[in-house]
Amino acid sequence: MIDLGISKLALIGVVALIVIGPEKLPRVARTVGALLGKAQRYVADVKAEVNRSMELEELKKMKESVESAARDVQTSVQSTATDFEKSWSEATAGLDGAGSAYGQDDTSAALGSIGSPAYPTYRHPKKNWRVKQKAVPQWYKARTGVRTRTQSGAARVARFRPRSLSAPR
Repeated sequence: MIDLGISKLALIGVVALIVIGPEKLPRVARTVGALLGKAQRYVADVKAEVNRSMELEELKKMKESVESAARDVQTSVQSTATDFEKSWSEATAGLDGAGSAYGQDDTSAALGSIGSPAYPTYRHPKKNWRVKQKAVPQWYKARTGVRTRTQSGAARVARFRPRSLSAPR
């Protein structure tokens, strides 16, 4: 770029003072400064746009590589699953033939009790929340600030209303 030292800047300033004149020099300097600022902002915007586009390209490449890796993993899992299913069917083929010799009902009952776990059915606990609330000791309720008696809104307002100063004590 341009190598501007202090001596060159001083020479440019003296020439500008002679050519432009002392009356118009501050206005011209302001205009030149504003134009230089606009140029610097424009260059910075262009650099930022180029950087964004480069990062976008890098992200697209990374996305493609991740998608290809995911496809590879998916195909390997599917191939492994099909191999497992084939070996499972070969291993269980002997059990299907043996079931006809013993009777179908006996083998299905035996495999049902061994092969698949029997889960208990859901029963509602039938808890009464009022009973559970009464199980908390009174001293604990007093310490934690749990209200034990209900008050109406009017009673609560009357309770916390500031007392008037003119009322006799």
